[in-house]
This record gives sequence, structure tokens and C-alpha cells, in this order.
Amino acid sequence: MLFLTGDTHGDFTRFRTDIFPEQKQMTKEDYVIVLGDFGGVWDGSKEEQYWLDWLEDKPFTTLFVSGNHENYDLLAAYPIQTWKGGRVQAVRPSVLHLLRGEVFTLMGKTFFALGGASSHDISDGILEPDAPDFRRRKRQLDARGALYRVNHRSWWKEELPGEGEYRHAEDTLNAHDRKVDFILTHCAPTSVQNALSKGMYQPDALTDYLEQVKDSCQFQYWFFGHYHDNKVIGQKYVLLYEQILELTL
Repeated sequence: MLFLTGDTHGDFTRFRTDIFPEQKQMTKEDYVIVLGDFGGVWDGSKEEQYWLDWLEDKPFTTLFVSGNHENYDLLAAYPIQTWKGGRVQAVRPSVLHLLRGEVFTLMGKTFFALGGASSHDISDGILEPDAPDFRRRKRQLDARGALYRVNHRSWWKEELPGEGEYRHAEDTLNAHDRKVDFILTHCAPTSVQNALSKGMYQPDALTDYLEQVKDSCQFQYWFFGHYHDNKVIGQKYVLLYEQILELTL
């Protein structure tokens, strides 16, 4: 069994047995995939460790691609290993981060993963915590309810792939003759994002790259999160948020 869901932001209550009873029939060879903004590696707190252990105790294996709300400094501390044909980081033995530009074979099907997205809640800027006027500027921004984030505390430039990650993604896709069964991302290709948001979200290097993937690759379905809705666009692009969708293989 394989299920997909959207952003969890560190809140895993949707996986309670009373909400997600299908897990009663699942084993560690069955999977739940979170399509970015996993948020389970955020502050290293005892509460966070409790919830990661809680996920580890579930009968299924949890997989996630990265989003724009992840602590990339903490994620970087986890060692990289090979699993199901691609590279992962094991946050727990059965809670795995699917690294960017990898293809994984699950239940005989291939899944291309490329996490990341641009934060859209930073229109008032990124604060540097070591700046002399940090506290004053933060008080001012908080007082007017501004949309800002703090570098290395609530925002990381690694939310978007670097050039090396794009090259690796291309190498991986070319090695698979640009044909996979499913694509897993956090944000959508530019044209899909435009159809979804009607101009609310602006294109960036990642959505434009995903547009190239969309036009040059063969795949059955493309699953993504990020936009906090549950919707199908153009028959094969599936946006998920709170919904937990079973993928019949």
C-alpha cells in the first residue's frame, strides 16, 4: 500500500489510527509520502523528538521530500545512504528524507523526487539574526504583522535547489531515458502553478525547471503540495494538502 499527503508542518495527527485507519493493514513495506513541508526536523526540541519517535512506531514507513519550511541546517546533519535505488537521509529508521534529483523504485514503480519551493511569506524581507539592529527591526515588523523570516532560524536559502542539484536531477532523468512512473515535488511546474493560482504565485528557477521536466519527461502522475489545497489540474497533476490519497499500483 502507498499513500500520499500534503504539507504536515510538524503536525502528524492526521496519521492517528482513528483518522487514518488503513494503517491497520500496513507494514514497514508500505509507505506514506509527505509532499514537502514535512516540518518534523525543525528545532530539535524534545517535543519534536517525541513526534519523530511516534512516527517511527507507526506500522508504515514515512517518506518525505523537502519543502520551503524545513530546517536545512538540522537536515544536513543526517548521513546520506542509498535506499531503493536513490539517496535518502534516515531521520529515523523508517522516516526517510528523499533527496533531490533521485529516482526510487517502490513496489515495482519508479518515483522521481525533487523537493523545494520558494517561500511566499517573506514579502517584508529576511532578517539576519546577528545584525546590530535585529531586535529593533523584529519588534517593528511584529508590531505591524509583517511577513518576514529570520535567516537560519525560520528561512534557509537551501529551500531552492542549487546548480549542482539541478545537474544531478538532469543526469538522473537522462539515465532513466526521461521516463518514470510518478513525480514527487513540493511546488508545481510554472504552467500548473499559473493555472492553479491565477497569478498569485510568481514563477522562479525551480518552477521553470519543473516546467522543462514536464515537457521533456514521460510520467503517469505528478504529485505536489505547497499550495494548501486538494485538487487535480489537467488530469495528471495532483495537489494534496490534508487529504491522504491511496495510490493504486
